[in-house]
Formats: sequence, C-alpha cells, structure tokens
Amino acid sequence: MRAHKESHLLICVGFFLISFSSHMSSTGPFSCTSQRQFNLNGMHKFGDVIIGGIFNMNFYTKSSDLYFTSEPKDPICYGFVPEAFRQAQTMAFAVEEINRNSKLLPNISLGYHLHNSCGNLGISLRAALSMTSGRGEPFQLNESCNGKPPVSYFATCSCLSNRRLFPSFFRTIPSDAFQVRAILQILRRFNWTWFGLLISDDDYGLHAARSFQSGLAQNGGGCLAYLEVLPWGKDEGVLKRIVGIMDKSTSRVVIAFAHQSNMLNLMEEVVRQKMTGLQWIASEAWTTAIVLQTPSYMPFLAGTLGIAIRRGQIPGLMDFLLRIRPDNDRQSSQDNNLFWEHVFQCKFITPGMEFEGKTKERLCTGNESLRNIGTEFLDLSNLRAEYNVYKAVYALAHALHDILQCVPGSGPFQGQSCKGEPVCCFDCIRCSEGEVNSTKCTSCPEEFWSNRQRDHCVPKSMEFLSYFEPLGISLTTASLSGTLLCTIVFGIFTYHRTTPVVRANNSELSFLILLSLKLCFLCSLLFIGQPRLSTCQLRQAAFGISFVLCVSCILVKTMVVLAVFKASKPGGAGSLKWFGVMQQRGTVVFLTLIQAAICTTWLISSSPTPHKNTQYYKDKIIVECVVGSTVGFGLLLGYIGLLAILSFLLAFLARNLPDNFNEAKFITFSMLVFCAVWIAFIPAYINSPGKYADAVEVFAILASSFGLLLALFGPKCYIIILKPEKNTKKAIMGRGTTRS
Repeated sequence: MRAHKESHLLICVGFFLISFSSHMSSTGPFSCTSQRQFNLNGMHKFGDVIIGGIFNMNFYTKSSDLYFTSEPKDPICYGFVPEAFRQAQTMAFAVEEINRNSKLLPNISLGYHLHNSCGNLGISLRAALSMTSGRGEPFQLNESCNGKPPVSYFATCSCLSNRRLFPSFFRTIPSDAFQVRAILQILRRFNWTWFGLLISDDDYGLHAARSFQSGLAQNGGGCLAYLEVLPWGKDEGVLKRIVGIMDKSTSRVVIAFAHQSNMLNLMEEVVRQKMTGLQWIASEAWTTAIVLQTPSYMPFLAGTLGIAIRRGQIPGLMDFLLRIRPDNDRQSSQDNNLFWEHVFQCKFITPGMEFEGKTKERLCTGNESLRNIGTEFLDLSNLRAEYNVYKAVYALAHALHDILQCVPGSGPFQGQSCKGEPVCCFDCIRCSEGEVNSTKCTSCPEEFWSNRQRDHCVPKSMEFLSYFEPLGISLTTASLSGTLLCTIVFGIFTYHRTTPVVRANNSELSFLILLSLKLCFLCSLLFIGQPRLSTCQLRQAAFGISFVLCVSCILVKTMVVLAVFKASKPGGAGSLKWFGVMQQRGTVVFLTLIQAAICTTWLISSSPTPHKNTQYYKDKIIVECVVGSTVGFGLLLGYIGLLAILSFLLAFLARNLPDNFNEAKFITFSMLVFCAVWIAFIPAYINSPGKYADAVEVFAILASSFGLLLALFGPKCYIIILKPEKNTKKAIMGRGTTRS
C-alpha cells in the first residue's frame, strides 16, 4: 500500500487487485460482453476500501491489433462463462458478508470492482503492467478519496514466487511447483518412468515444464518421450502433428499442463484419430472441467488422474445467487443482463442496439425466476475456484484488520524487530521455524530452536522416558509391584520351607529364581530417567545377567526332573550322580558366567553411551542410549533366547511325566510366554523411536518376568495357602495316570 496525500488516508486510497483466475494469462482490467464493448468499471460497490477482481467471463477476442497498438483497446468478446460469473458473484457475496461482520473490520466498509478479462493474454498482461507502473486509470470514490491503484494480485504460476521481481505479489493458493511435486509422486507411486508432456504456450505451461524437468532430473524417476506445446487456436496442422507423435510413441502416460480450451482442441483431434489406451495426468486447470466430462470424451479420458483445487462449502451463497436480478437501465449490471440472457435464452433491448422484429429470439422480461429453471450456475456441489475466491477475500480482510490493530510497540507485527524500520512494518515476512530475525533470517544452533515470536533462540526441550510422565509412572509402578510380589512369594516359601511343595525339585533353585526375578524387575528401573553413561552401561548388563541367571535355574530344574524320572526306571539310578546339588550350582554359575563374559567384552570394546538425537524432531532433542556394538547386544539377547528355547524343549518333553505335581508342565508354559514376549519385542524395539524404544524394552522385561513368576510359583502358592491338604509328600510323589 502507499499513501497519495496523508498517512491517515492510507486505507481510504488503497485499491487492491486480486486476479482469481488460476493462471497469469487471465489478468486484465477490461470489461466486455457478448459481441459488444462495455466500459472499464464492470460491476462495482463503493466502500472505504475497494477490492478489485478480474474474471474470465468471456473467452474470445476479435480485435486483430490488440498487441501492436500504442494503447490497449477493449476487445470484442463472445460467449459467456457462467462459472466465472459465479466466481465474481462469490467475491461480491464474501465482501457483503464481511461488511455484516461487526468483529472483522469494524467501522470499515469494503467495496469491490469486478472486471472481465475476456481471457486475453495480451490485454491482461499489458493492463497489469500499466497498473503496477502507476499508469492505471484513476478512481474517485468520493470528494476526499481518489488516486491510482497499487496492486496485490493472485495466481499459481511459480514464476511469481521471485520476491525480488514481484515484491507485491501475495499468494492465496499454492504455486504450480506444488502440483508438479504431487505429479512426480504419482509417477513414482505407479513406477511410471516413460511419459510424454504437453504444455500450454504461456507462463503457466512453460514454467510448469521447467519445474517438472528440474524435479525429474533431481529425483531420477524417469524420462520424457516427448514435450509438445499446444496451440491456442484450432491449428489443425499442429494438433494433427502432436497427436501423431503421441500415437507413434511407446509411452502410454501423458501429462498435460494446459487450459481446458487447449485440451478441447486437442481432444477433438484425439477423438478424430480414435487414439485410446492413454493414461492422462491432468493439471488443476482442466481436471474438473465439465466441458470435458461428456460421453464423447469418456472413452478417451476415463481413468484420468489429476490435481484439483480444494473443494469447500460456502453457507448462504445459494440465497445470494438467487437474488441476482437484471437491470436494463444500469451500466454496472450489464453482466447480470448477459447472464440472464444466457440462462433464459432470451434478449434484452439495450441502448444503441437495434432490435429487428424478424428475430426468432424471445424478449427477456426480467421477471423470470431462477428457482424454476435447472442451470449449472446454481449447482454448488463442487465449489473449487469459488471457494478459493471466498478464502482470498477473507485473507485480505484479515490482513487489513491486522494493519488497523497495529500500534507502535505492540500489535500483530511485533517481534518480527524489521531492522531499521518502524515497529508497524507491513513488508516483514515471518521467518521459518528454527530461524530468528535480524537483518535477515538466521538459523538457530543445533541444540536450539526459535521461540514462538521467532525473535530469539531458546534451548530445545529434552525428551526421554521420565519418572514423572504417565508412561514412566505406569512402568515404574509395575516394576515395584513385581518386586514386592517376589518379596511376598519369597516370604511364603521361607515360612513354609519345610513343606513338600517347597522342598520338591531343589528348593535352593526356587529361591534363586525368585532372587533373579526380583533383580529383573528392579533392572527395568534403569531404563527410566535421563540416560547417563553409568545407566546406559549398567542397564543392559544387569538385564542380561539377571535373565540368564533366572533361565539357567529353570533349565537345571527341568534337567533334574528328567533325571529323576530316568532314575526311576530300571538301570537308571546312575543318572542322578550328574545332577547333585553341587553339579546344579556349578551349572547355573557356569551358564551365568558366559553371559557375564559377553557383557564385559561388550562394555570394554564398544559400550552403550548416551546420545542426543536431533533427527526425529526438529524442535526437541531425544536423549537415548545407543547400544554401541549391535553384535554385543545381539549376542546378549541371543544367548538368553538359546537357554530359553532349550528349557522349553526339555520341559515340553517332560510335561507328561506321571507325577501328580509335575513342575515341567508349568515350566513349559512359562517358557512359552517368555519366548513369545521376546520374539514380539525385536520388531517393536527396532521400529520405536527415542523413549518409546526404552518403553518397549521395559514392557518386555516386565511382561516376561510376571509370566515366569505367575507360571512357576502361582500353582505352588495356591497349594501352600489354599490347599494345604495337598501339601504332603504322599500327594506330591503319588503316581497318576500317564497321558498319551
């Protein structure tokens, strides 16, 4: 914005031009109608701030000297585009809706000036350059408000993203670079690597082709079979040549960055040559074009993939459109009359136009009802361009509202600190996340991030499995509960240590298993809290040795069960000499020392260390323990797994031995639970980031520990406490029936 007289007139004299066509080719301030010329103003509404809109309500110009005269001339336009007229009415509706909103732009009224560009590139471009250079037509809204309009416009061409060349351009729709990126992703998704590219002969098509070829070269995702520029008119020779190239090419995928008028001309030739079997990929300019969704084109375009402008709902727009009325006496409503003629297939008598009585067209009365006629104009089920018009007007209104709220030292622009400029600086652009403002946006150091105001860097938050978060509290509670349960079972077994159930199958091993399970529960606490060098080194060693001690005792117990059964057979008494108390102790110690050697070697060669990971999240640091040597970690887990599988197999073989109280059955079940937990642990651990990897390992430790505790000692505690009559030597050693 710029002031023409005094600063307090800044808002009054501002004039904004917003081009709501998707492409740069449709911008221009000239108004026209079917086979007649209208003045510049078009539809208008006065207000404190005037918003200009340019819409392509016609599609053809007859003037031949538009590009070569010193001054741009009004074109003579033909036809009528009801969709563009609906977009213009949507802008008028948004302006009136904002004016009724007492909270948005209070005491400021918006007006609009709606223009018709006729879709002529030369006129549009020339007019835009004239207005941006300050040579546009002056406007006088009232006695105290006049001047030439500065410009803020809208389009999708990626060329307009250059802030140095186009400092006054503000987007309200993503540039074509985004849809190019999306189309490249579609090609990769379907593994299409050989395709043709068709583009329109303007900035929209040429810049899209440049972006597409650049993205293709960077990603290495395929090659172009051909690249052809579509003509603007029905140049049959050029169109025939292009379709011939497409037909001869081995590529069956065709990408088209073009307008619907280009595609209509092309499809006529495609239909003429009956060229089917192509996979079309459409740009947003023709993806949803209704004129291409006809039975004659469906055999050739069915299955087309494309990018579309986002669709939305606009409450109240239907009632607004139904209030449109023609007015033959007002120049500003000529477009309404043209719309009326188009919908009802009638004619108004206008000044300067001689109406011959011999015409077959009926006269428009102006009393026709839009409610009683089926017209595409009132089909609001697919509002895409209209929804973007609606959002763009609101974006501008909110920007003006923020400007009005700006006061020195505060306001919506505070902290964006524009060095050398006033606090209320309207040209400031907020830095990206992780950057702060100075004379230019600068990135924060690796362990810092920008604050919400983007005016200084703050340390990144540290994330780890904490004792004070819900997940950490739950795991800590479960760990302490398991430790307490082991202590209770240990007390029960100590109190009843002389009973047959406790003494059966080496009570010393039972107490050692309880002790090792208690250590397993306690070692899980080392995985909670901020990782340090000592806890990183101790956690895996404590976990590995505790579980090996437990599983070794279970393995020896199982071997003793098998040896006792074998000794009961004729000639098998000698087998017990290998499973005396000293041999059992020695076996447990030997198997545990192997794990201790693995842990010692791991810690000496490449021990786990704490690491600050900045790759998972940009704004926070994940503090985690890296395992150091994956071989050492694998050997630790593998050795535990080997002992567990061996225990499971031996217990499975001994599960049907004929004792009434056969501990092998419970060992089999406990080892099954143990192996299932740790098999599920490996993929879950690998795919869990940061603190969740620690949580997965703690969960596996607790789940397997509870499984062993309940499976091995639950039945014994049940007999000791609730069924003491079964806690006798006769009941324990009695023979049952051998299972099949």
